[in-house]
Amino acid sequence: MPEKAELARFEQVVLPHLGAAYNLARWIIGNDHDAEDVVQESCIRALKFFGGFRGENSRPWLLTIVRNTCFTWLRQNRVSELSIELDEEIHGRGRGPGNPESILLAAAQSEVVLKAIEELPLEFREVIILREMEDLSYKEIADVASIPVGTVMSRLARARSRLQERLSGLIPAGVGA
Repeated sequence: MPEKAELARFEQVVLPHLGAAYNLARWIIGNDHDAEDVVQESCIRALKFFGGFRGENSRPWLLTIVRNTCFTWLRQNRVSELSIELDEEIHGRGRGPGNPESILLAAAQSEVVLKAIEELPLEFREVIILREMEDLSYKEIADVASIPVGTVMSRLARARSRLQERLSGLIPAGVGA
């Protein structure tokens, strides 16, 4: 069992990133309950190896553990099932005041975008989530996914291209802007 000082440091360094950990797990696993289990397992793994953590940026370190735990979980539980159900409560964006029509159009646009993201192949979906939703740098994504920066850039370009193809014509110009 780690000593109190190490537990306190772990809480200070890791716990602020649990939201990002859950978000990544939710998008990879595709299920709230399973994502919670994966994040919990990831935290146990992170605590186990925390003594060896020497970096300054714990977010990519934790997300790497979450990503690896997700893929281990997928290999054990759902080898071929990689699609995600849309849960508007989790993935919905906060909406400002507006008339009912603009709120409805913004909701429809958000749903279309989220659906297009979840239809991406996992390797594209992963880099889009890490870059656009978790705001990681290309270098941090490369570290998390254990791929070269050039591969990150290529996958992002392909993911964005596929999203653009999928969304062109589906969302009227100026809606939600």
